[in-house]
Amino acid sequence: MDTPPTTAKATPSGTATSRRRRTAAAASLAAAVEWYDYFIFGIAAALVLGDQFFPSASPVAGVLASFATFAVGFLARPIGGTIAGHLGDQRGRKPMLVVALTVMGLATTAIGLLPSYETIGILAPVLLVVLRILQGIAVGAQWGGAMLMATEYAPPGKRGLYGSLVQLGVPIGVVTANSAFLLAEAATGDTAFVSWGWRLPFVVGLLVLVLAWYIHTRVEETPEFREAEQRLATEAKEQQGARSPLREILTRHRGTVLLAGGSFAVNTATFYILITGVLDYTTRELGMERGSVLAVSLLVSCFQLLMIPAAAALSDKVGRLIVYTIGAGGLLVWAIPLFLLIDTGTIAGLAVGTFVGSLFLSIMYGPQAALFAELFSAEMRYTGASLGYQIAAVLGGGLAPFVMVLLLQSTGTSMAVSGYIILLAVIALGSISVLRRRAPAVRSEET
Repeated sequence: MDTPPTTAKATPSGTATSRRRRTAAAASLAAAVEWYDYFIFGIAAALVLGDQFFPSASPVAGVLASFATFAVGFLARPIGGTIAGHLGDQRGRKPMLVVALTVMGLATTAIGLLPSYETIGILAPVLLVVLRILQGIAVGAQWGGAMLMATEYAPPGKRGLYGSLVQLGVPIGVVTANSAFLLAEAATGDTAFVSWGWRLPFVVGLLVLVLAWYIHTRVEETPEFREAEQRLATEAKEQQGARSPLREILTRHRGTVLLAGGSFAVNTATFYILITGVLDYTTRELGMERGSVLAVSLLVSCFQLLMIPAAAALSDKVGRLIVYTIGAGGLLVWAIPLFLLIDTGTIAGLAVGTFVGSLFLSIMYGPQAALFAELFSAEMRYTGASLGYQIAAVLGGGLAPFVMVLLLQSTGTSMAVSGYIILLAVIALGSISVLRRRAPAVRSEET
C-alpha cells in the first residue's frame, strides 16, 4: 500500500486532514480529466465526425451515425462499471481508478490520431467504434472509484459535499472540452478545423496518464474499504469461500440497482440533450452560430460549478432524497418551456432555457454520489453504485441525442423531445418514491 509522505511536525489530525484533502482533490481531478476525454467525443460527433468517418449524401444520416457511435460508449459503460466494481470491492478503489484513467487517456489520444474514412476506408469507422467502446469501459470504471475515494474519506456530516467534488468533474469536463474546441477552431480557422484542427483536443487527453501515475504513487486506499477488507478476510476464513460482490448485488440487491438507474436516467438524458443534441439542433436546424452555442454551453457549465456543491451541502442538512426529488420534479416542469425557449432561435432564449434546465440538473446531480453510496454497504458499494449509475447512462445519456434526432425528424416538433424528458422524469419520481421506502441508510440521513 502506498503511504503519503508526512513531516515530523504534522499532527495525526493534521495528517488525516491533509490526506483527506489530497484524496478528494485527486478524485475530483480524475473525474474532470476523464469526463473531458469523454465529452470531446460528443462535441466532435455533433460537429465533424459525421463527415470525417461516415460520409453520406444526407447530413442527417451522418449525424445519426456519429451519434450512434457516441451511444456505443454508453452501452459499454456498464461493462466497465461491472468489472471495476467487482474488482474494486475485492481489491480496492484506487487500482481500478488508475486503470480507468490509463485506458481513457490512451483511447482518446488514439481517436485524435485515427485516419479518416477518406484515408483508410471502412476501417476508419470500425476503429472509431472500438476506441469509443474503450472510452465507455473506462468512464464506467472511473465514476465509482473516484466517487468512493471522495465519499469514503469524507468527514462526518459532509459525505454529500465531498461526493459533489467528483460530480464537479462533469461541468469541469464540459467547460474544458468546449474551451478546447473553441480554441482549436480559433487557432486553425473553419476549413483547417474541419480537416484536422478538431483532432487537437483529443491528443491533449494523453496528459491524463500523468494523473494516473500521481494517484498510483501518492494517494492511499480509502479507510472504509480497508475496514471492510479486514472484516471480510475474517469471514472468508470462517466460511472457507471467496465472496463475489457482483453475485450478491445481482441476487440480493438487483431491485435497488434498477431503482437507482431509473431515478437518474432523466438527469443524464437531459444533460446530454443539452450539451450534444441541442448543439446539433441549434446549428443544423435553427441556423445558429456554432461558437455562440458553444459559449452558452460553457457558461452554463460554469454555473453548475456553483450549484452542484451547494445542492450537495444542502442534502447533508435536509436529506439526499428531498433535494434529489426537487431536481427531478423541476426537470418534469421545465421540459416544455425549455424547448419553447430554444426554438426562438436566439442566444437569449437558448441561454435562459439551458440555465434553468441546468439548475435542476445540478440539484439532482449534487447529492447523487452520496445517495448512491449510501444505498449499499462498503463490501459491495463500488459494484452497486456503479451499476446503478451506468444503467441510467445507457437508458438516458447514451441514447438521448440519437433519440432526439429521430424524434425531431419523425414528428417535426421539438415538443416530442420535451415529452421524452417528461416520461423519464415520471419514471425518476416513481423510482425515488420506492427508494424512499426501501433504503434505510438513505432514510437515516433525513431524520
